[in-house]
Amino acid sequence: MQYIKGLNSNATRMLTGLILGTIVMLCIIYGGIALLACILCIIFFASKEYVKILNHKGFYPSLKVILLSELFLAAIAYLQRFDLVAVALTFCTIVTFMWVLFKGRQPYIANVATTILGFVYCGWFPLHLMFLRDLSCNEFSSGLGFVVVMFSSILMTDIGCYYAGRHLGKHKLAPVVSPNKTIEGSIGGACAAILTSIIICHFINVTWQIGLILGILCTAFAQIGDLCESLIKRDAGVKDSGDTLPGHGGFLDRTDSFVLTIPVIFYFCKFFVFTNEYIDMILSFFKGLF
Repeated sequence: MQYIKGLNSNATRMLTGLILGTIVMLCIIYGGIALLACILCIIFFASKEYVKILNHKGFYPSLKVILLSELFLAAIAYLQRFDLVAVALTFCTIVTFMWVLFKGRQPYIANVATTILGFVYCGWFPLHLMFLRDLSCNEFSSGLGFVVVMFSSILMTDIGCYYAGRHLGKHKLAPVVSPNKTIEGSIGGACAAILTSIIICHFINVTWQIGLILGILCTAFAQIGDLCESLIKRDAGVKDSGDTLPGHGGFLDRTDSFVLTIPVIFYFCKFFVFTNEYIDMILSFFKGLF
């Protein structure tokens, strides 16, 4: 870690990203307990950073309740018991209210709300990666290829946004939330992501139309996720979520583009790629209208 911090900023960022990306991709390839352990590690640090940010704002979500809820949800994700999600979320929400009732402090409403947001945002959303990785049907043995599409598209979104924004950026995208982001950068990132998605989909025998939709969804929600995390930090008056990852800030800073994208891609793949049932249902609905 000291060696990494001793490098210049660009080298530090690249080396940290390479090491973290390699570990994550190996865990995704192996799946199962390796992927669960990787996600839990990221969730743990991200949750701590989230609570620290909210403390700076004057809110006091319970880190213990958040982590226990995330463990409960992780067990459900690992066992692929999607039918128990509603029960788990209901139980975790009740526990949150009980914590505020018996051990809470002012501001009560905000503490309940931010605790629930904590285990949903930092835990439940990322855990969809387990569901996406383990998707299967007659045509696709697993969702691994779609995970690669998603990760590559998000990476190219970041790269495209950076270079297009740096060389072409003139109009601010969201000046209040993130003043450095530009509309031109956003378009550049979107083009890079969509092209990447279509190319990779070709190699995993997925039609270019699906690749186009996947690319649009990935780049859209990656950029929205980035802005949402920036909104939380700006509202709390902090620059970075932490300093755990040299050159990247904290785990929330590094994973913000993935948090919203992962569940969106999972539900799209589950309902529109791995089965035709819902496509036929939608087509039948519109045919009925006309």
